[in-house]
Amino acid sequence: MLDIKLIRERTDFVKTEIAKTGFDAAEIDRLLEADARRRKLQGELDEMRARRTRESKELGKASPEERDAKRAAMRALGEQVTSGERELTELEKRFEDLMLQVPNLPRPWVPVGKDESENPVVRSEGEQRTFGFKPAPHWEIGEKLHIIDFERGVKISGTRFHFLVGLGARLERALIAWMLDVKREQGYLEVAPPLMVNTAAALGTAHLPKFADTMYRDIEEDFWFVPTGELPLTNFHAGEILDAEQLPIYLTAYTPCFRREKMSAGRDVRGIKRGHQFDKVEMVKFVRPETSDAELDKLVDDACEICRRLEIAHRVVQICSGDLGFQAAGKYDVEMWAPGSDEWLEVSSCSNCWDFQARRNNTRFRPAKGAKPEFVHTLNGSGLALPRTMIAVLENYQQADGSVIVPDVLRPYLGGTDVIRSP
Repeated sequence: MLDIKLIRERTDFVKTEIAKTGFDAAEIDRLLEADARRRKLQGELDEMRARRTRESKELGKASPEERDAKRAAMRALGEQVTSGERELTELEKRFEDLMLQVPNLPRPWVPVGKDESENPVVRSEGEQRTFGFKPAPHWEIGEKLHIIDFERGVKISGTRFHFLVGLGARLERALIAWMLDVKREQGYLEVAPPLMVNTAAALGTAHLPKFADTMYRDIEEDFWFVPTGELPLTNFHAGEILDAEQLPIYLTAYTPCFRREKMSAGRDVRGIKRGHQFDKVEMVKFVRPETSDAELDKLVDDACEICRRLEIAHRVVQICSGDLGFQAAGKYDVEMWAPGSDEWLEVSSCSNCWDFQARRNNTRFRPAKGAKPEFVHTLNGSGLALPRTMIAVLENYQQADGSVIVPDVLRPYLGGTDVIRSP
């Protein structure tokens, strides 16, 4: 969340910047009104409590004929305090709810734009493959090679579910294992996190309350199924004060991810591009504030390195203010070319969340011995997301006879298999 002091002291600045994201700046006025009311009531309650303490001490010194009147006055004062405390609880809740609804502010270098149509491509790498035949989309490749089974996925789970079979399952497992090895090579500590988290953790990364309707929840217990590995990894140090020497901290993890995909209804209904369950390798960073923009550049490059080693054409897209989302202060997407689908596929979204998440989950560091703790900056990005990487591999490495060449970097993870052929 944002710093309330920043909102109070630089209200016009906050309104101007937050309007660039499409957020209604009038909500800031409602927030400040709630803040002023709760602070005013808090002051009045403090004064009444102090008065009650003083009068309680004076009661013993009062004459017998004065005591009844003083006791009655103290009872009335006590009722005022009790009533005020109830009202304050309600005001605190309203203030907190409003704070949780305010998105992050865009960094100064973020281009202003209304939506994804205004996201500029900042660089491209690699040559798009050319074919002596019309390249097939992955859903045709997968079915002909018997490595993707859509019919049985729908049968047991419904739309947007599928089975990976045989070398299809092994190919995805190979991609995940190889990606994790590359992440460790890049300095990330691998962890295997829980796939369910509590409400406090989901609030800490700002997935709640904003994205509650796209998340799956256990109805009996306080568990939310992770929509991304970002959620457990960013909460790894929640409530802690880190030493400056520990920073930067890089974490990586493979997790299945669970999302309702409500926002994509009717889109990408064919194939495996969008599903309610998918696999992903995640990268999360905890860094000092003065380094976070540079760490974002490095995070993007760490994601691109996977594309380079797969030798697949890819590009980096800078996300404009109106498409930033809720948590990010700055963001870049990495997209891989899929020739059969004839589109660029987002395989990584790399975000600098500044201190927005750290304020919510109270992750701090001490800049120097004896110094006052400060909030860390958190960053996250996919390294990469499956199954879109699978799509890019299948479509870029397809051959005229319908087979798929296995990229060199993956062959050791597939027992030396170099070609996926129809059985």
